[in-house]
Amino acid sequence: MSTPNGFPQHSGACVTRSTEGGAVQDLNAKKAGKAAKKEAGGSGVLTFEDPPSVGTSLNETLKHLPDDLKANMKIKSITPRPPRKPRLERAASLDEKSWRRWRRFRTSQESLTDPNETSSSNGSLQEASLSPPIRGRASPCHQGCQQNSLNSSPDASEAGPMGKSRGGTSDLGKRASEISSAFGGLLRGKAFAGGKPRLSQIMPARPLPPMEFNVASHTLRTANRIDSDWLDYRHYSQHKFGRVSSSLSDTRLHGNGMVCDNCSTDSMKSTFSLLTPIRSKDVRSRSYLEGSLLATGALLGAEELSRYFPDRNIGIFVATWNMQGQKELPMNLDDFLLPTDPDYAQDMYVIGVQEGCPDRREWEIRLQETLGPHYVMLYSAAHGVLYMSVFIRRDLIWFCSEVEYATVTTRIVSQIKTKGALGISFTFFGTSFLFITSHFTSGDSKVNERKLDYNKTIQALTLPKNVPDTNPYRSSSNDVTTRFDEVFWFGDFNFRLNKDRETVDSILNQNPETDVSKLLAYDQLTSEMSRGSIFKGFQEADINFRPSYKFDIGKDSYDTTSKQRTPSYTDRVVFRSRYRDDIQAVKYSSCPVIKTSDHRPVFALFRVKVRPGRDNIPLAAGQFDRELYLIGIKRRITRELQKRQEQKDQKSSSICSVS
Repeated sequence: MSTPNGFPQHSGACVTRSTEGGAVQDLNAKKAGKAAKKEAGGSGVLTFEDPPSVGTSLNETLKHLPDDLKANMKIKSITPRPPRKPRLERAASLDEKSWRRWRRFRTSQESLTDPNETSSSNGSLQEASLSPPIRGRASPCHQGCQQNSLNSSPDASEAGPMGKSRGGTSDLGKRASEISSAFGGLLRGKAFAGGKPRLSQIMPARPLPPMEFNVASHTLRTANRIDSDWLDYRHYSQHKFGRVSSSLSDTRLHGNGMVCDNCSTDSMKSTFSLLTPIRSKDVRSRSYLEGSLLATGALLGAEELSRYFPDRNIGIFVATWNMQGQKELPMNLDDFLLPTDPDYAQDMYVIGVQEGCPDRREWEIRLQETLGPHYVMLYSAAHGVLYMSVFIRRDLIWFCSEVEYATVTTRIVSQIKTKGALGISFTFFGTSFLFITSHFTSGDSKVNERKLDYNKTIQALTLPKNVPDTNPYRSSSNDVTTRFDEVFWFGDFNFRLNKDRETVDSILNQNPETDVSKLLAYDQLTSEMSRGSIFKGFQEADINFRPSYKFDIGKDSYDTTSKQRTPSYTDRVVFRSRYRDDIQAVKYSSCPVIKTSDHRPVFALFRVKVRPGRDNIPLAAGQFDRELYLIGIKRRITRELQKRQEQKDQKSSSICSVS
């Protein structure tokens, strides 16, 4: 079939192109009608003034298709149509328009400089096909990239005026043969989906780099990287404590449209910091002096609490030790403050001492040196030879209220401050804490005197003072322990075992490890607590360690003097809470390694639930003992350097000569 001009009209599948000009679409289609037959020397070979078009090559390829493919394929004749009216879309900004013009100009330059390569839009199409779909709302930049990639196709770039001036007859022939061969390969591979060919997946030339751990952890607990295996904390915490590794700040970034995927979230975080980015809008609207319980940006609110503690539980270390007034301090406190089980340090350390050493400051320096630079001393107080020190993670000092303390003397003569009680209280986020260390009256048979000491303490301890009560409706003016959410009472309570020394020794020899249930049947404190005559509402974790009193100094044997005192559980840690199951005891044990006193230190580890609070309480505002911190860190570094030097000298002195 021929046209009125005498040129053959080609029918079959052709490639449809869409450009912004509209007139450039039909250049290749019109070229197909310019071929004229010429006989050369009667050889019967047909030659063309211009090479065959792409549609001709495709028709020739379709003739050789198998019958089963021809039956399933629907090939229609497509005639050029005028361009459709553009769809109504959002108006592009001036920056996007200028960027598109620059993109088209850059594409035309690449087509002019290297005709063998396709334009950059082809590469963008390949990247778009390889990249996984992004969930959520796409950013404007991403939409603009997709529109430009689709509008600038390879055929459109070569069909422009510049491409026409460069492309000769030989180039067009090569292109037609390449397209026909590629299209035939797709047909042979049956790569059709709804009648449209699909590009094959392109594999990377070299293997991808190994994936690294995501250091953008959502838990501040591993931000300081205390241990070498800190990366395992995320899995350990989920197994041990049920921590949720999520961040409300990341959710806010997604919900407010600031980012469109997780990669964008990580990119917004600083490379050198694990802190979540803060928007300028939030900083302007924040007020750290007036805040509500659930307000966005409240310093002590729910959002900030969940960012630091997703499960709203903190770890607290509570210890008591009667030092017997010894001047000599242990060489190493690691086994006492940093037990190997569990593997990770706690968020808060509270240490109470009875009959403390004469140099209280030296004791505090040793504590700071042992805990290291990750902790600061929030507060310390003393009542005669009763000491108490509170250390907290340095990241958490901003969420504490002002710290208050009070003392009670249980001696008849108030000037003698060897027996009594010392209390420290503060509010952490929205949970109030009270820590009391006591030294009750000694003596095997003085149970009533010890109960009097307890009653005097709960009545005379005047706390809180300026910090408001978190739940005044459940408080009592006659009992200080009812005015706080979480109460920990520890010290040398001096309760003994109602049994003779021989019986106790026989029980200890029969069960040298941890079975002490027979001993606890004679324990005075356990009996009095069950009756409700002392420590009302308090609990104590299960005891699985040997009695902490009375030892020969420097030895593991109990009292071998003429007095032959009965071993007893004089050093205890008890706790109570306003809310049920707020305090969970993790470990309760003693430290038999420290032998500088006739008492062994006793410690307990707890998981305590914390609630959000309000910003209208007196804040400590990051207060801590800076001088103690600097001295402790300096001594820690000095001792480490001395240790390395001693090891180096020992290695050099171990070299000997053989004659």
